[in-house]
Amino acid sequence: MEALLLGIYAFFVWLIFIKFKWLPWTTTSKVTVVIIPIVALTALILTLNVVAPSSADVRVFKYVVNVLPQVRGRVLEVPVEPNRLVKKGELLFSIDPTPYQNDLNVAKARLAADEAKLAQAIAGLADASAGARTLQEQLKSANAQVRALQPRLDLARTRVRQNRELVATGAGDRFALEQAEANVIDLEAQILTAQANESQVAQQLSGIVNGELAPVAAARAQIATAKAQVDSSRADIANAQWNLDQTRVYAPANGYATNVQLRPGATVVAMPFAPAITFVEEEYQIIALYAQNELVYVEPGNHAEVVLPTLPGRIIKAKVDSIVWAQGQGQMALSKDLPQTGVFPQAPGRFPVKLLVDERDRDVFLAAGAVGSGAIYTEHAAAIHILRMVILRIGSITNYLVLKLH
Repeated sequence: MEALLLGIYAFFVWLIFIKFKWLPWTTTSKVTVVIIPIVALTALILTLNVVAPSSADVRVFKYVVNVLPQVRGRVLEVPVEPNRLVKKGELLFSIDPTPYQNDLNVAKARLAADEAKLAQAIAGLADASAGARTLQEQLKSANAQVRALQPRLDLARTRVRQNRELVATGAGDRFALEQAEANVIDLEAQILTAQANESQVAQQLSGIVNGELAPVAAARAQIATAKAQVDSSRADIANAQWNLDQTRVYAPANGYATNVQLRPGATVVAMPFAPAITFVEEEYQIIALYAQNELVYVEPGNHAEVVLPTLPGRIIKAKVDSIVWAQGQGQMALSKDLPQTGVFPQAPGRFPVKLLVDERDRDVFLAAGAVGSGAIYTEHAAAIHILRMVILRIGSITNYLVLKLH
């Protein structure tokens, strides 16, 4: 662009001083003709570097996922093709599921047995509750029997006393006395039997645990144990099912599997330092690096353009998403040592600017690691932004040139 401006300037100098000789071509005019473009271009470029700063270090970054299996096993198939677009959820590779299927079957069988034990414990609780109700009914019956026999015994004792008085006076019958005495003995025996039954039932009902009879409390404890075992078995099933599901590894996002060395028959393990496949996501970020004083007027939302050698002749439209106002020189590691200040000042680092590609260029393929140039157009001095645009477009066209002689 500078050469074009100099060419136009030289043309007008030739017209004015040589062709039409409107001004004399003296030493003073010669010095003036040389100084004017130097000062003008210098001022223009310095201004342009602030209001439309350019960067020769624009990089394309993509997320790289180290695909790790969650379970150990022998690889059965690897259907993914290297460096071909893979949609999220497509199968990358599968592991032999046999041992994990067996674990799932064992867990299901254990759950069935535990559920049977739980059902048995619930039935035991029902039996214990029914037995407790039966004992309570027996206690009520024994109490009622004792209460019913006591008046009869009192009456029988009264009859014995009366018969003894009659026999003593000679007016009574001894047989009636003996019969009354036998009746008293029989009633006393019945009362003793009823009281013994009452005492036995009361003793059985005396064992109270947490407000319940001992058999009922024991049955509830068995149910709680059985429920805990059932829950544990269900958790084992969920874990076994998860392990079985992990034998099929799917693409975490849209992207590409690169350097696919995995083959059927290989053994993979769930180790962070041994990824099975390296997966490069389709989503990307564009980062432009700028010197610290170039970002004076740059703000989020400013328009930007990017030129990449992988896309010669194409201008990628973008906007400033954010400025990362931090870099490694502003960080101190946690240490017991004092910071080293050094003898010479450290060269100032650059700040990254994240660019968001416009919708029209969102589907353009950008290679991970591509490095190019770009420019940001601030809200200041928009009239001279055209110069930066021309410079970028010339650079984009020169990307068609492959400068080597073989």
